[in-house]
Amino acid sequence: MTHDLINGLVAFAFVTSVTPGPNNLMLMASGAQFGFRRTIPHMLGISIGFCVMAGLVGLGVMQVFALFPVVEHILKGVSLVILAYLVWKIATAGPASTTQTAGAQPMTFLGAAAFQWVNPKAWPMALTAVTLFAPDRSTASIGIVAAVFAIVNLPSVGIWAYAGEKLRLVLTSPARQRAFNLVMAALLAASVLPLLQG
Repeated sequence: MTHDLINGLVAFAFVTSVTPGPNNLMLMASGAQFGFRRTIPHMLGISIGFCVMAGLVGLGVMQVFALFPVVEHILKGVSLVILAYLVWKIATAGPASTTQTAGAQPMTFLGAAAFQWVNPKAWPMALTAVTLFAPDRSTASIGIVAAVFAIVNLPSVGIWAYAGEKLRLVLTSPARQRAFNLVMAALLAASVLPLLQG
């Protein structure tokens, strides 16, 4: 892979990782609810989970979709159900102190990693990255794509969790927390609508 191609890949990884989407909106909500430190497993799950996903997509997962188109439709349906559940969880979450004493926990590493497979933003990211930056589908090129995303994605998504933690200084009343949760839930729902069309 040429130097220019790697530079383009880094830019692509940053822009797609840092822009709003289900992962980042959930991280902001988690940062506000649980703080940055407790959200780190969620962040790592996203970064490593997407890295693995991009590698497996490059190594042939999309051939399954070509052979069995119904699988893609099933995946979209599962995505909608899971995202609807996550929207409900965010919208109905209480203030941080109430929720934590009630036993609520931030998303786990494994949960966040598994979520990438039903995240409608992750699929076009992985497909585009492999198509544009590993067109030869060589193991080395796919490995570079996955590695660059692993390196660039973590600080990019970390910005959202950090911003969420800083919002805790503003979300000092149950009413403000409730309003924030409803806004984040609405944004999460809205963020996936264009990605699920077609």
